[in-house]
Amino acid sequence: MARRIRSGERSARNAAAAVVNNAEPGGVAFVVRDSSRGFTLIELMIVMAVISILVAIAVPVYNRAITRSKESVLKNNLFTIRSLIDEYTYDKQKAPQSLQDLVSDGYLREVPTDPITNSKDTWKVIMEDPNNAMNPQEPGMYDVRSGSDQTSLEGTPYSDW
Repeated sequence: MARRIRSGERSARNAAAAVVNNAEPGGVAFVVRDSSRGFTLIELMIVMAVISILVAIAVPVYNRAITRSKESVLKNNLFTIRSLIDEYTYDKQKAPQSLQDLVSDGYLREVPTDPITNSKDTWKVIMEDPNNAMNPQEPGMYDVRSGSDQTSLEGTPYSDW
């Protein structure tokens, strides 16, 4: 038997709880919730659709950022290796025969990893023309490029950098 609550007593929630529980107004009342309350299937599907859309947007952006960072590391590695080839050539009066020469003579600690191929062995070494070499009897390398056959975000092959 529900008792009618006056409008000035406590709050609407307590009033509703008092009516549901047949309690005295202003007294302690426990709210009994209907056990059928929860999320409907359509609400869950909408949430999953929103999450899917956000993931579909985020994954390509993330992959592009990873590619940009690898390209930046490749540019830095190429600049450093080319500078060290020039220093080696001027210091020794001959070009290095391989990247390992730069390591063995202390110009590099180790051969850097090509970030695109993830390997130290895929660098393409470009050798000097004997007619234009500093030491024509022993032509060496004068340039290095990535051994990757992939194309950059700019549209140029990494092997042309």
